Amino acid sequence: MKTYSSSVYVNVEKCNGRMMCMRICPTEAIRVRNGKAELIVEQCIDCGECIKVCPNRAIIPATDSFSDLSHFKHTVAIPSPVLYGQFGRDVTPEMIQGALLKLGFNEVADITGACEAVSLAIREHLENYTLRKPLISSFCPTIVRLIQVKYPDLAELVVPFESPKEIVAREVKAQRSKELGFKEDEIGAIYLTPCPSKMIDIKLHPRKEKSFIDGAISIAEIYSSVVALMAEMRNVTPPEVSMNNVSGIGLEWTMLGGQTASLQMENSLAVDGLKNVIRAFEDIENGRLRDIDYIECHSCPEGCIGGSLTVENPYVSRSNLIGLMKRYGDEPKRSREEIQGLYNKKFFFTERRLPVTPRQRLDENITKAIEKMRKKDAIYRNLPQINCGCCGAPNCGAFAEDVVQGVAQITDCIFIYQERLKATGQEMLRLLNKKPGYIKD
Repeated sequence: MKTYSSSVYVNVEKCNGRMMCMRICPTEAIRVRNGKAELIVEQCIDCGECIKVCPNRAIIPATDSFSDLSHFKHTVAIPSPVLYGQFGRDVTPEMIQGALLKLGFNEVADITGACEAVSLAIREHLENYTLRKPLISSFCPTIVRLIQVKYPDLAELVVPFESPKEIVAREVKAQRSKELGFKEDEIGAIYLTPCPSKMIDIKLHPRKEKSFIDGAISIAEIYSSVVALMAEMRNVTPPEVSMNNVSGIGLEWTMLGGQTASLQMENSLAVDGLKNVIRAFEDIENGRLRDIDYIECHSCPEGCIGGSLTVENPYVSRSNLIGLMKRYGDEPKRSREEIQGLYNKKFFFTERRLPVTPRQRLDENITKAIEKMRKKDAIYRNLPQINCGCCGAPNCGAFAEDVVQGVAQITDCIFIYQERLKATGQEMLRLLNKKPGYIKD
């Protein structure tokens, strides 16, 4: 079985243990031990919240760089549509694609058309679906990981579709392999990502054996290089852009509500931010959203445009993309009949169902696990229960579990430590009072 690996890591030389990352983590995946942050990778959902708040930039996304591309015979850049909104309104996707070619990519594959196609396929799926609802979008890896870890009962509701980036990578590799005579693994498909979670989605895809994408470079890393080439791209049409039929509908996918707007269904919701998504999931578990057909979920505020690896203010990016949507129009590029045909051929579907990886038990032995749970509850009852975080755990419940698991000492709680010191001092004083010749103050 594959071991889960996170898309972020801690640079211990930069970390000074200020605990901001620990406090913001939605799945209690960070501890601070000996003045340094430590990541519990099995609980991490790759949301990137810790990256945003770390004042020392000690938490780093595990993305790739240009130097990782040299071993491919043909490289294809697959930019997230978020990239198109990082520049001014007078900068077109074609100009950005041309700059990427100048940077050294052999080809650029646009995915907005695939975003539109997947939207139409979801609509087709919902019209044929009669089981438990609401269905949940599967295109934010952080949300998928959140379901795997904290809400395994909802795994059956995640739509069984490939993401647009995977579909484009799959198709462009198959086409270029035939045309150029290269093996598919000699063609490097590189995603230009707005967030770190896409990296783990590539390295360890939960619903397939291997991703069609070979790496990810952050938009923040590539931004300045694109800006430097932008002056050369005026009035230039790049010749090596594949699938370059930019879709206004697909551009909207990057923003909150983009998927639900394209579905044109009244009984759908769009939710952003992990706190709001968690509230929605709890409502689903409690049966409060039975009348909703589909929920579009984003871990980042405002959608992918709010990703931690972007440059532009998300609201400015939204404005830029709305301008581009008007330019490219809101008419579908694909007919419903075409999408129905692809849907019936399983073109959009993933290889397997979403596996769940719920939080590990206190012990594999059920008897020992029950005993540890009792000890945890007893420890918790004796704690101050103010969740101060001074122990290096995000709350008293997590600290009690750490103590039971042997990764923390009860005296790591400063209140317990003070009580122990006070008790020790009182005992020493009592013993001194018994000592012959001891003179009290």
